[in-house]
Amino acid sequence: SLPEELPADDDKEFVTLCEQFRSSALDYVKMSDALGMEAQMAVQNISNPVFFINFMATNLSITTEEKALLLLEDSFMERTYALLRLLNREIQLLDLSKQIQERTHREIDRQQKEYFLQQQLKYIHNELGDGEDSESAQLRTKIEGLPLPDNIRTLFEKEVKKLDRLNPGSPDYGVTLTYLDTIASLPWGKATTDNCDLRHARRILDRDHYGMEKVKERIIEQLALLSVSTTHRPAILCLVGPPGVGKTSLCRSIAESLGRKYVRVSLGGLHDESEIRGHRRTYVAAMCGRIMKGIIKSESNNPLFVLDEIDKVSGNNHNGDPQSALLELLDPEQNNTFHDNYLDFDYDLSQVFFIATANSLSGVPRPLLDRMELIEVEGYLTEEKKEIMRRHLVPKAMKDLSVDFTLKFTPAGSEYLIEHYTRESGVRQLTKCIDKIVRKEVVRHLESPAADATQGTSPSLRPADIEDIMGKPIYTRDIYENNNTAGVVTGLAWTPVGGEILFIESSLNASSGNNFTLTGNIGNVMRESATIAFQYVKAHADELGIPTAVFDHWKLHVHVPEGSTPKDGPSAGITLATSIASVFTQRKVRKRLAMSGEITLRGKVLPVGGLKEKILAAKRAGIKEIILSKTNVPNIEEIPERYIKDLTFHYVDTVEEVWAIALLDEKVSHPLDLTPPQKTTTPDHE
Repeated sequence: SLPEELPADDDKEFVTLCEQFRSSALDYVKMSDALGMEAQMAVQNISNPVFFINFMATNLSITTEEKALLLLEDSFMERTYALLRLLNREIQLLDLSKQIQERTHREIDRQQKEYFLQQQLKYIHNELGDGEDSESAQLRTKIEGLPLPDNIRTLFEKEVKKLDRLNPGSPDYGVTLTYLDTIASLPWGKATTDNCDLRHARRILDRDHYGMEKVKERIIEQLALLSVSTTHRPAILCLVGPPGVGKTSLCRSIAESLGRKYVRVSLGGLHDESEIRGHRRTYVAAMCGRIMKGIIKSESNNPLFVLDEIDKVSGNNHNGDPQSALLELLDPEQNNTFHDNYLDFDYDLSQVFFIATANSLSGVPRPLLDRMELIEVEGYLTEEKKEIMRRHLVPKAMKDLSVDFTLKFTPAGSEYLIEHYTRESGVRQLTKCIDKIVRKEVVRHLESPAADATQGTSPSLRPADIEDIMGKPIYTRDIYENNNTAGVVTGLAWTPVGGEILFIESSLNASSGNNFTLTGNIGNVMRESATIAFQYVKAHADELGIPTAVFDHWKLHVHVPEGSTPKDGPSAGITLATSIASVFTQRKVRKRLAMSGEITLRGKVLPVGGLKEKILAAKRAGIKEIILSKTNVPNIEEIPERYIKDLTFHYVDTVEEVWAIALLDEKVSHPLDLTPPQKTTTPDHE
């Protein structure tokens, strides 16, 4: 046997060590199941410390290598220390094992309890008759297989569990159920396949709308891009034009040509940001915004979405700023994470084809305009309206009113109806007139003695027939007034419903004092233009042959007719200058001439906008010549030839060039004598 050094019986360190060892050994025996009952009894009854320590070394659950190391230790004291360390280690392992077992048992108990409760709840639902058909079961079935993102699926499951715990009669139950149904109704992974057949698209667009080449060409370009790139994001377009030119109906045709679902949201009068972003669920009767409602309605994540009347959205107020809410929606870099306050998570709208419509851009903020590609939809010429009337409006009216007879108009009858009963750039008012004529014709056919009054062909309607049906003409054509009055000049104006001609009238009265009056419901900008025009005429009186004393003895009155209509803008500058120059020189103005241009105090002529509408108004009025700024030449070159046919354009840089074209050398009939009165001297009487 190996030599072994035993400590003395009175060794205090050894005595203390033995007491600690015995205490740990008793703890080990209580915790361990490895020792049998006999070993446990022996541990409690052994009194000899050396025998006790050797007994524990034999029965301790340690490896053979560790036992061999203990035997190789010569000092019994050191062996005891090593064995105590091993004993404490085993106690810690047993304690950790006990904790793990207790935790495992608790989890098993909890799962068994939940399973038991779920089975009870299922039994209760079955007894009530709503087990498999419960709302939560239906919702889970509804989203089964849908490609929901992980965070949305986790949120959905959390809310469904919350729904299961709620009383169906509580208010929160209805709120949670509506929220879950909204999430499940979103078109997760649903998309239509674009029809990129360009010929098919052209056929659809030409079938439903006449003209509009610029818009149609842009749509064809968009289709071409979608056909060559599956990752291309649709451009965000904004169709700008007068009412009734077919902007909204064109969007429907675009959706049909693409094969996409069509969604339209009217933004007119919108003043609450929550209408766009949705209401937070904490509010009573909260719901998602109009955008997400439209997406749900379309059942597709890539519909053609029309934002109608975007220029009618109200600005910043106490309900938020709807225009700012649209910034995120119409930004291709941000709308892939559009956040609706009701849903409270981001939704990808990057594949939606947004098209906005507007009558005017004056009310649209600049940041919003920068996010859209503007496409102008011009008004129609009379000839175009006649063709639209023949191709679309009359057949549609016959179909909508379910009549079988054929209604026709003579070319003169169509033109008479357009010119004398409508005044618009579009065809909305014309559509109402045609509906009225069809109704009158239905009555006439039913009252006729024919056997079948609803069939047959109505005679082609002439101007006299139109007047019999519609009554006396509502409008008289704006025509050039070929009068012989000084100071009357024809200008061109733009309005939201199209272009119009504008007469500027100037007259003189012998008076002193305030020598300038301006009337006609004129805004500040136009009033400033009139002041500049008058000052420029006074500054160039010598060139015009006007005695400077005339301005002190004659009072100028400038009037713009139709005083009930507000007028503003700088484009009447050269018209005002020509009118004032004409009245002070009493010279005639060139026949069938109109003009439009802003002036500066130095006499420069600046460009103006709305030329397409102004040119249409000029053609309707019988104008043959138009004066514009040279800077407007590119704008005129972009206008199709049919709009500017039979018109002569004069491009100028200065007001003097305008006068050289517009003012004739010939005086008007019965010109005013503007010679200043001679001063009379009174003789002195002394």
